Amino acid sequence: MSLTIAILKETQPDEKRVSMIPAVAQRLARLGASLIAQQGAGAAATYTDDSYTQAGVSQVTDRPSLVAGADIVLAVQPPDIETVRAMKPGSLLVSFIYAQSQPELIKALRDGRITTFAMEMIPRISRAQAMDALSSQAALAGYYAPLLGSVHMQKILPMMTTAVGSLRAARVLVMGLGVAGLQALATAHRLGAICEGYDVRPETREQAASVGAKFVDTGVDATGTGGYARELTDDEKARVRTVLSQHIAQADMIITTAAIPGRRAPRLIDAAQLAAMKEGSVVVDMGAPSGGNCEGTRVGEVVKVGPVTLVGPTNLPSCLAAQASELYAKNIYALLEQVVHEGALAPDFSDAVISGTTLTHDGAITNDAVKQLVENSPAESA
Repeated sequence: MSLTIAILKETQPDEKRVSMIPAVAQRLARLGASLIAQQGAGAAATYTDDSYTQAGVSQVTDRPSLVAGADIVLAVQPPDIETVRAMKPGSLLVSFIYAQSQPELIKALRDGRITTFAMEMIPRISRAQAMDALSSQAALAGYYAPLLGSVHMQKILPMMTTAVGSLRAARVLVMGLGVAGLQALATAHRLGAICEGYDVRPETREQAASVGAKFVDTGVDATGTGGYARELTDDEKARVRTVLSQHIAQADMIITTAAIPGRRAPRLIDAAQLAAMKEGSVVVDMGAPSGGNCEGTRVGEVVKVGPVTLVGPTNLPSCLAAQASELYAKNIYALLEQVVHEGALAPDFSDAVISGTTLTHDGAITNDAVKQLVENSPAESA
């Protein structure tokens, strides 16, 4: 028995990644699967149609017929509802879903009896690290953020000695020391900047030091659950603001990375703090897609706000599409290894990783929070 796995071509304008690359596709085939890609699926990420052919991956042009015959459908971004409706009942979709903003898509997956593995829901536990697509993509986004910021600066990052004197190293402040923030600090440090890192979780102090940065201590501990920070109270926000304002004013570049899953990005920098920054300073707001960590951020735009150039990128991993796709494909492979056995799809829903990742199955929404959101929506209640 052999499974058919479909690899979709991404359709969002800013998405260059592909869910499965040729080298990893060959490993999937050894699990007892045949793979079919939508023609041109990997082109934007530098993976040609010929490279898929050489890896034994067939190709078709028609998207509906591709998914109609597939047991497993792979994607990066959530597919459109028409694609979901073309999938056969009992098949498996593996992609990022972001269910809180996709209630109609969730209904279509439920009503089509599709099993959905949402890659952003992979539990953040040690056993699931190889499957953790959020972390793999965040690492590349964090690496790219200071490079993007440096393009908009009118000074260099490292100290430089010339025949007519020395140029001072730039000061870089990274706010939010998760995977992306630590990688941003490491990159800025390697480029020669003077680096500071801030996070509401004090245990990140040692992590910041490990990549060559000083930790900004505000005296507030906001350690949350599941590897994320909790939201601060108004009093805590005021205390943090007092300490941070001085460091913000001294920075040549700031990178903000704070995010709370399923909610608006927390505000880290307000208009008054922006106004107090140096002329020509730059803020790269990695929270832009979920509302922005900085007041004045515009999603997908570069704007001048007072003395500051404010950059609001939408999809940083896509800027490094070749290697972002490679890591994402390996995340998917590690996940499918757990559910594909001897050429058959056999997920163990009693496994904490599988159950934690599953969004819909057998005509039901299996995640309680998403179920409540969808069932309480106006269209569903009518």
